[in-house]
Amino acid sequence: MQGFLTAQIEVVIAPFQAFRDLIRTIPGISTLVADVVIAETGADMGVFPTAEQLVSWAGVASGSNESAGRRKATTTRPGHSYLKAARGQAAEAASRSKGTFLAQRYQRILRRRGKKRALVAVQRSILTAIWHMATTGEVYTDLGADYYRTQNPDRTKRRAIAQLEALGYAVTLKEAS
Repeated sequence: MQGFLTAQIEVVIAPFQAFRDLIRTIPGISTLVADVVIAETGADMGVFPTAEQLVSWAGVASGSNESAGRRKATTTRPGHSYLKAARGQAAEAASRSKGTFLAQRYQRILRRRGKKRALVAVQRSILTAIWHMATTGEVYTDLGADYYRTQNPDRTKRRAIAQLEALGYAVTLKEAS
């Protein structure tokens, strides 16, 4: 029976094969997850003028609860249940991948905010990438695990010096030739 259903799904998904192959280049996106994304969004991102609208529709946008200048904790919107399960599966897989931007993003947010919020952030990044890939037709280009470190080298240098000084070392820097 499972072989029959798989064959039927392949027949129905055939017109979207190019989009399916495109989004499968994202770490964490399996064939099953790609099929669910296509089934729920229709693979036509023209419905969503911006990536933020796709993210909001999917229920991954962060809530806004601010009073007197203080931001309070909120939850995400309910979103679509099938897409939510697929997003969660993709985010878990992406967070376990080695040497990728999504895994590094997960680790950075995990330290500050916890596992659930880090997974939601990775889900949001994946959906944003899907929207951009669908609208431009470009293949996913991973920014790399060292993306944050290379974006602001001065901050990375200051942080490393502060860590060494906290361990009791006197640090003097000399330009490498």
